[in-house]
Amino acid sequence: MTPGAFIEALAALRFSDTFNPYAEACPDHDGVGAPQVRRENLRLVLEAALAGGVDSIWIARDLGYRGGRRTGLALTDEAHLSAHAGLYGQLPLARATRGPAMTERTATVIWQVLRDLRRPIFLWNVFPLHPHASGDPLSNRCHTRRERQASRHLLEWLVSELRPRVLVAIGRDAEAALADLGMAAERVRHPSYGGQTEFVARMGELYGLPAKAPRAVQLTLP
Repeated sequence: MTPGAFIEALAALRFSDTFNPYAEACPDHDGVGAPQVRRENLRLVLEAALAGGVDSIWIARDLGYRGGRRTGLALTDEAHLSAHAGLYGQLPLARATRGPAMTERTATVIWQVLRDLRRPIFLWNVFPLHPHASGDPLSNRCHTRRERQASRHLLEWLVSELRPRVLVAIGRDAEAALADLGMAAERVRHPSYGGQTEFVARMGELYGLPAKAPRAVQLTLP
């Protein structure tokens, strides 16, 4: 499977109460051609990762409504698109939405660590779309086992092609979901809901970073 075929397979996924940012447009927030913008963002990052190689893949549970639903990139909100672009050499990543850039707490902490790490890390989710509560598209829910199994071939392709040194599961849910797919991973505490300090400390252990006091996460809320 080529990167283009991978993205087409991703865009073809359909589930109830799930938003596919590579095929669907949000009527409230997306700009013109938003799904195409997100597909292009992912294509640029994926091709750069395949060409240059990666150290690790960090895998969270599923896309969030403040981050990957809008950007098309896992664990990346609009405030950190430029940081993600710089991870692989200033890629021309673009916004797909209208209005002010949105910030996500998880993405903020993730990118604080990535800036210190300075290694090629690929970011992904066990379930690569945005699952939401029924009737509330701007909410987050945990994906189901059926959804996970239906999209597992995409994650397996990424791991096979990128050949990371290690998989890192962001949070207990991601670790359990990966185990269900037969994939072993190093687990770190999810940085949300009071987990920032443990997340930063565990990443420091995994990558040999010097210990430092955690930085406060500043968010601009809607």
